[in-house]
Amino acid sequence: MTTAPRIRDYATLLATARDPGDELTLAFAGVLSQALSTGQRPLIRGLPAVDFRRLLDTFFPGADLANGDAADPAPADEWVDLLDLLLEFRREPSEPLTWLSHAIASAALRDNHLWQDMGLPNRASLSALMAHQFPGLAALNSGDMKWKKFFYRQLCERAEIPICKAPHCNQCVDYQACFTHTAASA
Repeated sequence: MTTAPRIRDYATLLATARDPGDELTLAFAGVLSQALSTGQRPLIRGLPAVDFRRLLDTFFPGADLANGDAADPAPADEWVDLLDLLLEFRREPSEPLTWLSHAIASAALRDNHLWQDMGLPNRASLSALMAHQFPGLAALNSGDMKWKKFFYRQLCERAEIPICKAPHCNQCVDYQACFTHTAASA
């Protein structure tokens, strides 16, 4: 009986992949490995253990990896709003695209450009992923705005706030106006 390799980095995770060239596989491998490298838990926010296990079984069969507590206590009220935006615009209501929405929303809370926080090779690969998996949302980004900035602009428009003043909402002077409803319901 062979033991599954302990996942510590991108290469080890990708070695367990069912289809290492698949766009979703690469996105999940990047998000997971970036979270592992920074010690972030949960690796993908909002995914219960059973869903995280199905994600691994689907894309990385036999990978030995735990998500951590899906009910991440870290304050990130915009995460729920961003997840809702992504879920609304996914090309189909499938389980893999639900997982991808969670992964992108989780990565968006990190400090670098989204493509970097997702462990993707460049911004073009993120734009291609968005065009394939979230075509309606990608079409709205007609000005090719950087993805995090674009997401937060969408959130501000939904909240009827004309301009976001910072790419990280927790630094924005209008934070309470955007996320008061989220904080109150939490």
